[in-house]
Amino acid sequence: MRINPEQLTRHLQAQLAPLYTVFGDELLLAIEAADLIRARARQAAYIEREIFTVDHHFNWAALRQSSSSLSLFGERRIMDIRIPSGKPGIQGGAAIEAYCRALPPDTLTLVTLPRIDKQGSAAKWFQALEKSGVMIPVLPVERNRLPAWIGQRLEMQEQNAEPETLQFLADKVEGNLLAAHQELKKLELLYPAGILSFNQVKDAVLDVARYDVFKLSNAMMAADTVRYARILEGLQGEGTALPFIVSTLAGQIRSLIIILKGRDSGKSLMQLMNQARVWGDQQKIVESAVSRLRAKQLVQALLHTAKIDRISKGVAQGDAWDELMQLGLRFVAGKR
Repeated sequence: MRINPEQLTRHLQAQLAPLYTVFGDELLLAIEAADLIRARARQAAYIEREIFTVDHHFNWAALRQSSSSLSLFGERRIMDIRIPSGKPGIQGGAAIEAYCRALPPDTLTLVTLPRIDKQGSAAKWFQALEKSGVMIPVLPVERNRLPAWIGQRLEMQEQNAEPETLQFLADKVEGNLLAAHQELKKLELLYPAGILSFNQVKDAVLDVARYDVFKLSNAMMAADTVRYARILEGLQGEGTALPFIVSTLAGQIRSLIIILKGRDSGKSLMQLMNQARVWGDQQKIVESAVSRLRAKQLVQALLHTAKIDRISKGVAQGDAWDELMQLGLRFVAGKR
C-alpha cells in the first residue's frame, strides 16, 4: 500500500503497520515522515531501536541474525534500515526478500531509501517491501505547488500571508525545502500569530533558492523568461560551469528537434517522448514547446548554443551569460 506524506499522520493514528518504507530525494519530507513513524512507534511502546546503515561492506548476515533473535529485554523494537545508495545488491536484495517473507515479531521495521528509478521499482526486493508494508514516496514539491505548501506550513504556525507574499517566498526558497523550513521557523520566532505583511517577510527571509540547470532548461522550453532570467542569474552567482549549462540546453534542443521532426512524419508524440526519456510533468512542457516552435527556430537555437560554447572556451568574443539570456528569449517567439 502506498500513502502520501500528507496522509501519514491520519494513518498512524488509526494503525501501525509492521513495515514502512520511506523513499525519495526530498530530504526534509523524508526526515519528517521517518520521525513521525518513530515517534508513533515509541508511543506504542516500541522501546528498543537498532540502526543498520547499508554500504558496500554491510554484513547482511547481521541483519538476519538480529531479526531472528528476540529483543534483549523482551520489549518491542524498531529496526531502522537505511540504504543511502538505493541499491542493496544481489545479496542484499535476497536478504530483503527473505526478511519481508518472515517479518520479526514485536518489531516495527523502517526502511529509508533515496529516489528509486523505474528499473529499481521493478526489482523483486523493492516489490517485496511494497507488498509487505506501507510505502511513503516523498516527491519534490513542484514550483506550482510551492506557494500552497508554504501557506500550509505557515498555518501550522498560526500564521498566514497574501498570495503575492507566498509567491515571493516560493521564489526565494525554490528547490531547497530544508532552507525553506528554516526560514519559516524564523518567521515564527520573529512575528506573532496572524497575517504576515510583505515587508515583514521581505526583511526576514534570505534568498536561499537552489537552482539547477534542468530547471533552467524547463523554463527555456516553457518560454518563462522571468523565471529563466532568475535561474540563470542564480546559476551565475553559484559559479555553475558554463560548459555544463550549454551542453544541457543543447541536449534539450536536440531532443525537441528529434521529437518535432518525428511528429511531423506522423509518429505518435507520446511514443517519441518516451523514446527521448521525457517523463511525468516534463511531457506537458515538451508538448507545449513542440506545438509552439518550428524546426527552423530550434536549429537556429542549436547553432546559438555552439556560439556560446565557443565564447565560454575563449575561442570567440562575447559575453557567454548575456548570450545565454538571448538564447532563452528565442523561445518566446510564437508563444500565445
